[in-house]
Amino acid sequence: MLKHIRWNDVEVEHLSPLIDRQMITGQELMIARLVLKKGMVVPEHSHLNEQLTYVVEGALKFWIDGKEIVVATGEVLCIPAHMPHKAEALVDTIDVDVFYPPRQDWLSKNDDYLRSSQPASK
Repeated sequence: MLKHIRWNDVEVEHLSPLIDRQMITGQELMIARLVLKKGMVVPEHSHLNEQLTYVVEGALKFWIDGKEIVVATGEVLCIPAHMPHKAEALVDTIDVDVFYPPRQDWLSKNDDYLRSSQPASK
């Protein structure tokens, strides 16, 4: 089904004081816009979905495949399916994630790992 959607018209989910999310799904893909406050940590997790993360503004530090990778404004990280990863917002960050197939755990709100996330301890 053809869709034309404005981000301003998409519901904003306030997952925690440190992260907001918007999602749009097609038949085979999902795109999500996340706004992360500095210090937000996405705990290590993996999923059956292939993921592209595009940092629109800010910077995310990933721990993935035995490496630490900083993805900054204008950069994209391709994460294969089933690969464990963790991320931290180094500054206030806006990122866009694309998933194939759509994240059923996000659609069903079975994503407590995000909703209970805490800021990085210093």
